[in-house]
Amino acid sequence: MNNIAAMFRKNIHQYGLYLNNIATLFRKNIRQYGMLLALIVIMLFFEIATGGILLKPINIDRLIQQNSYILVLSIGMMFCILTGGNIDLSVGSIVGLVGACSAVFSVMWGLPVVVSIVLALGVGILVGMWQGYWIAYMKIPAFIVTLAGLLVFRGFTNLILVGGQTIPLPDLYVTIASKTVPDFIGKMLKTTELGIDLTTVVVGFLCSIVFLFLRLSDRKTRIKYNLVVPKINLFILGAIFYMALINVFAIWLAMANGLLYIVILLLVLIIVYSFIANKTVIGRHVYALGGNSKTAELSGIKTKKVMFLVYANMGLLAAVAGIVAAGRFNSAAPTAGDGVELDAIAGCFIGGASATGGIGTIVGAMIGGAIMGILNNGMSIMGIDTFWQKVVKGMVLLLAVAFDVYSKTKSKSK
Repeated sequence: MNNIAAMFRKNIHQYGLYLNNIATLFRKNIRQYGMLLALIVIMLFFEIATGGILLKPINIDRLIQQNSYILVLSIGMMFCILTGGNIDLSVGSIVGLVGACSAVFSVMWGLPVVVSIVLALGVGILVGMWQGYWIAYMKIPAFIVTLAGLLVFRGFTNLILVGGQTIPLPDLYVTIASKTVPDFIGKMLKTTELGIDLTTVVVGFLCSIVFLFLRLSDRKTRIKYNLVVPKINLFILGAIFYMALINVFAIWLAMANGLLYIVILLLVLIIVYSFIANKTVIGRHVYALGGNSKTAELSGIKTKKVMFLVYANMGLLAAVAGIVAAGRFNSAAPTAGDGVELDAIAGCFIGGASATGGIGTIVGAMIGGAIMGILNNGMSIMGIDTFWQKVVKGMVLLLAVAFDVYSKTKSKSK
C-alpha cells in the first residue's frame, strides 16, 4: 500500500495536467462535446425507460431508416444557417415535390429509373437556384422566400398527384432507402448461419482503420504548421474511443439486417460536405459570410454568389432527401416531407450551429439530428402522446439555442 501511495504522490502532478488538458479541450469545444454528451445521456435514459428496446440492433436499423432523409436535409440546412442564421422552410415541400416528379418520370412517362432519379435531382437543383436568386440577388429575406416556397411547392405537389393520389415507385427507390448490401463475405466463407452480417463487420473495421489514418494525417499536418494539437495520450484515447464506436455501430447493424445502402450514402455525404466546409475556398467563404457579411464583401468574397450556391445546394440535398423519403414509404404521396424542415432546422441548432451564423459543423448537425431522432423514437416506444412529444422537442431546441447565446455572452464578458 505504501508503494502504491508513493507512486500516486509522485505522479499526481502529471495526472493533474492530464485532467486539466481534458478540461481545457472540453471548454474550447464545448458546443460539440456538450451535444455529444447530451446524445449519450439521452440514449442511456431512453434505453432504461424503454426496457432495453432503444438500443436493440433491429431498432437501431429502424431508427436510421426513419431519420435518414432528415439527416440529409440537416447537412444542407447547416450551410444555410452558417451564412448568417438563415433557414430554408421549403425543404419539406421540395421533398414532396421531388417524390411527385419521380412518379411522373418513372411511372407515368415510363422513363428508366436511373434517368428518373437524375431528372428528379435536377428539379431540386432548379428549385434551389430559383430561391437562391431571390435571396442572393433580389435581397429578399430567406425566411420570406422559403416560406413562399413551402406553399408554392406543396401546391405543385398536389397538382401533380391529381386528386391527392399516392403512386407506388420502382424498387430502386426502396433499395436506396431501406435495403442492405448483400453479405458476399459471409456467403464466401459460408458463415451466414451465424446470424451476423460478416461484410458489415469487415466494412466497419476497415472504416475505423481509415478513420485512424485520417486522424494521424491531420495531426501530422497540424504539427507541421505549428498548430495546437492534443497531447499524444489524449489523442490515443480519443482515437480508441471513436474506433470502438465505429466498430460497435457496425456490429449492431450486422446483428440486425446488415449494411444499409442509405448508411453508405450518408457517410459519403458527411465526408464530402465536411471536406467542402473545412478544406475548400467556398467553405471558408460560407463561414466568413456568416461571421460578418460586410467584412466578407469588403475582403473580396462574392457574397451573392456564395449565398446563391448555398441555396442551390440545399435544393440538391432536398432532392436527395425526397428520393430517400419516397423509397422509405415506397410511394410518392402529397403529404411526403410535411413538417420535416422543422426537425432538420432543430437538429442543426441542437448540434451546435449558432443562431447568428458562422459557427457549426456537419458532424454537429448529425449529432443534433440523431438527438431529434432518438427523442422521436424513444417517446414513441414509451407511448407518449404526440402533443407531449412536440412540447419536449420544442423545449430541447429552446435550451440548445439558449446555451449557444449564454456561451457567447460569457466568452465576450471575459
